[in-house]
Amino acid sequence: MGAMHASSPAAVPRASSRAIVFARWGAASYVIWSILHLRAAYAVYKLAVGVPVSMVQGRLLQDAFNLLAFSVAGAGTSIVLNWRNDTWGYWINAGIISVADLGFVFFVLIPGHMPLWPGVIGPVFWLVGLILTTCGITARDTVANEH
Repeated sequence: MGAMHASSPAAVPRASSRAIVFARWGAASYVIWSILHLRAAYAVYKLAVGVPVSMVQGRLLQDAFNLLAFSVAGAGTSIVLNWRNDTWGYWINAGIISVADLGFVFFVLIPGHMPLWPGVIGPVFWLVGLILTTCGITARDTVANEH
C-alpha cells in the first residue's frame, strides 16, 4: 500500500475538496471585507451629512454610495459564486474588491489620511480573499487538467 498518487481516482475528491475549502475561506474573507465596507459607507455618510450642502457633500455622499455598492456586490458574489468556487465569481470579486481597495490604499492610506492601523484591515481581508480564491480556482483547475 503505497502513497496515493494525485492522478488516482481516489485522490480527486481530496484535491477538489481542498479547492472548495480554499474558495470558501476566500469567500468568508470577502464577506468580512464587505461588512467592514458597509461600516465605512455609513461612516462616510455621517461625515457627508455634517458638511454644508456643496460639491464636497455631494462627492462624499457619492463615495458612501459607492462603498455601499461595492460592499453589497462583493458580499453577494462571495455568497452566491465564490462559495462554489465559480470562475465568474472569482473574476467579478477580484475586479470589484481590488478596484475599491486600490483607491483606498492609494488615496487614503498611503498619504496618511488614516492611520495604518486600523486602515490596513480592509486591504488585508481583500488580499487574503484574493489569495485564497486564487488557490481555490488553481487547485480546481489542476485537478481538472490531471484527468
